Parts: sequence; C-alpha cells; structure tokens
Amino acid sequence: MSLGLKSTSYMLVAAWALAAVTGSAAAQSVTYENTVKKILAERCMACHGAGAPTLAEFDKDKDGWKKKMKGPRFDSYANLMILVNGSDAGALMRRLDDGKNTKDGKPGNMYVWLGSSDAERAQRLGVMKQWVGNWSLKRRKELTEGELRSITAAEK
Repeated sequence: MSLGLKSTSYMLVAAWALAAVTGSAAAQSVTYENTVKKILAERCMACHGAGAPTLAEFDKDKDGWKKKMKGPRFDSYANLMILVNGSDAGALMRRLDDGKNTKDGKPGNMYVWLGSSDAERAQRLGVMKQWVGNWSLKRRKELTEGELRSITAAEK
C-alpha cells in the first residue's frame, strides 16, 4: 500500500511537531548547571561561596561562622549535594522551604534569601523543588534508601 503525498506530508509534520515538543520539554528540565547554579550565584554565594567553610569546618565552630555571616560552602555541585542527599541530606530543603507543609508553618531560615519578593521566592522555591525531585524535610537518618534514590538533582 502506498501513501499519497498528502498523507506523507501530514506524517512528516506530525513527526516534526513531536520532535519539537519533546525537544523543548528536555530543554526545560532543571539541572544544576542550567538553572540552580545561577540562583545560588545570585542569592547565596555571599555567605556560602569560596570564603565559606566546608560542612566539617562549619560543624566545628557553628557560632563563630554564623557571626561571620558564613554558612557551609556549596559553591560546587559536589559541595551542594552533601546538603541535598549526602551526609547532611535534607538540610538544603529544610532551610529553603516555605513552611507550607510544616506543623508550625514557619519557613526555613534561608527561604527569605531566595528572592526580594514573595512571588520571586515562590518561583525560585518551585524551581528548587523541581530540581531536587523528592523535596523532603527529613534529616539523613530519617530518609529511607528509596527516598534518597528519588532525589534527582541532576548536575547537567
């Protein structure tokens, strides 16, 4: 059975449209490199950048570092992942959360730094939640292996 020119044209248009839709969806996926890194650079690196301590250094003198307005360093994907699904899993999520899913309704201590307006903070929180995948406020010891595996947080 041969297809007419008109049918073939429709099939080509449909294939092109499908490729365009799936390509744009892939292009919009949130990764550390294409989205998260920029948010962190704009909003977080003054306190968590190159002059900040590693998590181990921070834990040794939390009060001293806080007085210097420095928190644990997450100026690289590897450093950030410690706070997402590493030894201090969930720390990033607890600190950036808006409090809508907590018993007391209080946002995390870093939520305010996500933006200069409620709308900007909400938008950036949505991006961070999309990036993390399994947005859990649990601490490392409370997370199951399945919950840890469901944290996507892609680098690229």
